[in-house]
Amino acid sequence: MNKYFVDTNLFLRYITNDLPEQAVMLENLIQKSLNGEIILVANSLVFAEMVWTLQSFNKYPKSKIDEVVSAIVASKAFEIENRNILLQALDDFHHLNIDFIDAYIGAWMKERKLENIYAFNVKDFKRIPGIIVNEPSAAH
Repeated sequence: MNKYFVDTNLFLRYITNDLPEQAVMLENLIQKSLNGEIILVANSLVFAEMVWTLQSFNKYPKSKIDEVVSAIVASKAFEIENRNILLQALDDFHHLNIDFIDAYIGAWMKERKLENIYAFNVKDFKRIPGIIVNEPSAAH
């Protein structure tokens, strides 16, 4: 069975429906995937770009981004790298009110049982339960 990577712009057309004819094209691909005709694949960078675009360009609120992107991540139509990490990151992004990339890093760390992080911008990381934030010092 053929595998196809799905680029961010297909998901964005589907979510925003700003070009309905293109949104329908992804719906058709989703149906083919659910019917077992093809395998649709996406990775974490696609979802990071999707969240950033929906938030900064389309001005979607975090709650809406969490809703629509989580539905795609949870869909059986897609083979998605780090699905559980993405779902946790989306939940933390929304409920902890933190940056998506920081939420993803925190979820990735937890998945690997890493508790400590060195960071200069500590605000978001301090909101993630189970993450211990350390600021590097100038001392040798």
